[in-house]
Amino acid sequence: MRLQQALLGPLLVSFAFAQDLGVPLSWRKFSNSRPRSERITIAQNAINAIVPQLDSSNGEFNSIGYWQSGNVYSAAANQDKSAGTTTNRAFVINNLNLVYSKYAHYDKYGVCLSILRYGIRMFFERLFSITMTRCGGHNRRSMHTAPTINMLAHAVDVWTHVTGYVVTQAQANSGRNPLKTVTIQSTCNGKTMAGGVFWTTRADDGGINSITTGLYTTLSAFLAEYTGNSTYTNAAILSANWIKNHQINANNIVLDTTSADCSTGPGLYTYNSGKYIEGLSVLAAVTGDSSWTSLMINILNSAVKSSAWQGSDGIITEGSSPGGNNDGVGFKAIFIRGLHEAWTRNSPNTALLTLIHSYGDVQYNALLDLAATGNTYSSNWHGPPQAFTTWGQLAALDVMTSNIDTN
Repeated sequence: MRLQQALLGPLLVSFAFAQDLGVPLSWRKFSNSRPRSERITIAQNAINAIVPQLDSSNGEFNSIGYWQSGNVYSAAANQDKSAGTTTNRAFVINNLNLVYSKYAHYDKYGVCLSILRYGIRMFFERLFSITMTRCGGHNRRSMHTAPTINMLAHAVDVWTHVTGYVVTQAQANSGRNPLKTVTIQSTCNGKTMAGGVFWTTRADDGGINSITTGLYTTLSAFLAEYTGNSTYTNAAILSANWIKNHQINANNIVLDTTSADCSTGPGLYTYNSGKYIEGLSVLAAVTGDSSWTSLMINILNSAVKSSAWQGSDGIITEGSSPGGNNDGVGFKAIFIRGLHEAWTRNSPNTALLTLIHSYGDVQYNALLDLAATGNTYSSNWHGPPQAFTTWGQLAALDVMTSNIDTN
C-alpha cells in the first residue's frame, strides 16, 4: 500500500475522527515512493551485509550474542516471505538446525526468555512456502518439505518445555509451581496470576514479565492456527489475559514485570508492546474474538505515538548505541516485527494500515536518509552514519523487510 504524501492530509482527518488513528503531522517523512522491487533489493542487501558476521560453529553473529542472533534469522525468513523468494531459506534452516542440535529446546542458558526469543517467529508462515487447506473446520497449512516439518517439531518442543514454567490456575490457587521454590501470590491487585510465564528456569527466581509471556502467547497462537488444537488456543488466551490484567498502564503501554510476589519492575520498552501486538493479532484470527483486535489496536495506536521511545518526529530512539551493543537495539526490531504482523492481518481497517505504513516509513526514511553507509546502518536512526556494526545492522533489518509489505 503506497500512499503519496500529498494524499495523506484529508485522509488523516477522517481517520483521526473515526478511530483516533491519525498520523501525527509532526512525524518526519511518513511516506515514500520507492518501488517494491527497490525495497526488496534494499532489504536483501542489508541481510547480505550481516551474513559475513556469522560464526558457523554456533549459528550466532559476532558482537550480538544468542537471542539477538535469532532475530537475524527472523528477518531473513520474513524477507523470503514478503519478497516471494527462497533466497534465505537454506541459510535460515541450516543454522536453526545447527543451534537446535547444540542446545536442547534452544535452551542455551536455562532462560525461558532466551529460548522463546531465539527463532520463535521464523518457525511459522514467514519461513516456508505453504498453502492453506480446510481440515476439521480449522485452517491448516500443508507443509511441503522435510525442513518445514523439523521446524514445526522444534516449535512444539520449545512450547512443551516452556509450558512447565507457565502459572496455571491451580498453581496460582496453591501458590506453587513444581519447578520453582518461590511462592506465587494467587492474585496481584485482585487479578489471578494464572497465565504468567517465568522468565528463567532457575528454581529460586520468581520473575515473570511481559516479553516472556508475550512470546509464549504468540507461539501458542501460531501453533493453534497451524494445528487447530484447542490446547494451544487456551494457552494463548490464558497468557494474553495475564498481560491484559497486569501489564497495561493507563496510557495503553505494556509494562515490563509483575513477579510471583507481585513486585513490579520499572522501565518502558518497545518490545513488550510489540510482541503483545503480534500475539494479539494472531490470537484474534484464531479465535474470531474481536475484543482481542480492539485491544491490539488501542495498544498499537499508543505505542507508535509514545514519548517513551521517540520524539515528535516519530523516529525511534531506543537502542541508539553507536559505540556498543545493548538490548534496546534488539527490542525495537521486535517492535517493528509486531507492527508488521498487525498490518498483515487487518486489511479491512484502512486507518490502522495507514498508521502502520506511515510509522514504518518514518523509520525507513530515517535509516536511509540519516543513518546509512551504503547498505549498512547505525543503530542511531537519527544518524550520523558510521562504519558497519553488527548491532546497528541487526536493528535495521526488520524495518527493511517489513517495509516491503507495509509501504
